[in-house]
Amino acid sequence: MSELKTKPTRASVANLLKSIEDDRLRADCRTIAGIMKKATKASPKIWGANIVGFGTYKMKCASGRELDWMRVAFAPRKGKITLYIRGGFDGYSELRARLGAHTGGKGCLHIKSLSDIHLPTLQKLVGASVKSLDRR
Repeated sequence: MSELKTKPTRASVANLLKSIEDDRLRADCRTIAGIMKKATKASPKIWGANIVGFGTYKMKCASGRELDWMRVAFAPRKGKITLYIRGGFDGYSELRARLGAHTGGKGCLHIKSLSDIHLPTLQKLVGASVKSLDRR
């Protein structure tokens, strides 16, 4: 079995955020970090090369393998931010419908700017995702 590439590192979250050249993207990432830290009550860690993850839980894969995984996370990408949250919980579809301009699937959302997003809905979505993991 191959080793998992996306795992916590000792890299600096502050340095990663400082390295984002686009001022708006950097500010949006800092805001998202605050939302995720508040929801998880966990300090951020860099997972893999540039995913900022908060907290951990035991995820069980379809193969039966269990691994530690981030509760919520985000990654700054060129021209967008990818949010990693748990989807499918009660109220998920309704919150996504109220979120604003985004794309994505069950476990990740892509946004161009927080100015396109209803921030209180994002806070509820992240908080509900974290709580849904607690009820598993």
